[in-house]
Amino acid sequence: QVQLVESGGGSVQTGGSLRLSCVLSGSAVGGLSRRCMGWFRQAPGKEREGVAAVDSDDTTYYADSVKVRFTISKDIAKNTLYLQMNSLQPEDAAVYYCAATSPWFSGQCGTDSATYTFWGQGTQVTVSS
Repeated sequence: QVQLVESGGGSVQTGGSLRLSCVLSGSAVGGLSRRCMGWFRQAPGKEREGVAAVDSDDTTYYADSVKVRFTISKDIAKNTLYLQMNSLQPEDAAVYYCAATSPWFSGQCGTDSATYTFWGQGTQVTVSS
């Protein structure tokens, strides 16, 4: 059973930075290296939206709203996905979720939530002005 556990959320002031982490465990067939991995967020009263994604050959995808400010990366040896968030704005406040595809997924990765099979429980990010 694949498990994704996020950490690193918290409260920062506008312009601050946070780094989110997501550890994948429980997979008998490959870790991060064979999957699309993504970060999503959901603010109160809004739909879940894709923030960033990275595929098996390290191609990255970003929502326009976070390009330049956010960076997705992964450490294969640690089975850990990261999201470095800089210049945080109040509109970035949300619960952030880590997600992974099946290792057999062969389509294009991206920030469409329908692509992803496994989800973490989320970590809260609060940005005060």
